[in-house]
Amino acid sequence: MTIQLPDAEIQALIAEAKHLPVKIDELARLQTRGMHKRRDVEVQGADGHSFRIMVRQAVLNPMNFTVVLAYCPAESNRVFRLRRYNGPGSPSHRNRLDNETVHAAHIHMATERYQDGGFDEDAFAEASSRYSDLGGAIRCLLTDCGFSIEGLQSSLFDEGVES
Repeated sequence: MTIQLPDAEIQALIAEAKHLPVKIDELARLQTRGMHKRRDVEVQGADGHSFRIMVRQAVLNPMNFTVVLAYCPAESNRVFRLRRYNGPGSPSHRNRLDNETVHAAHIHMATERYQDGGFDEDAFAEASSRYSDLGGAIRCLLTDCGFSIEGLQSSLFDEGVES
């Protein structure tokens, strides 16, 4: 079942207040599965929506990582990626509708325009200099996507994540 959401609903889901059910440090404690390390955390929004934070990191290139906030609609078993923070070691990304390529760390954003164009919901991305490692990408996701992080400071923010 395909999920398609308008920009206003995407923005409301991103802004919805969310409670992080684990300590921030635990988001970066990944389990190795083949050539990647990963961690998924289920999150509840204040308005009752379900979300999932998905963290992935390549074993051979720790700068090739992604941190995703996905919406998990009750009527579907598919997730809808609202935001995706890719590391500087991730492959370049091409915004097909805009005919531009992003070579650095970049943030994928769900957009109605790209969905209408027949692409994945988060097929649009912008370069970002706001983070350079996995810990920084996690911090950006939490800051950008409705998580209250006051009082939750940890070594993840103070020292970065060990690769």
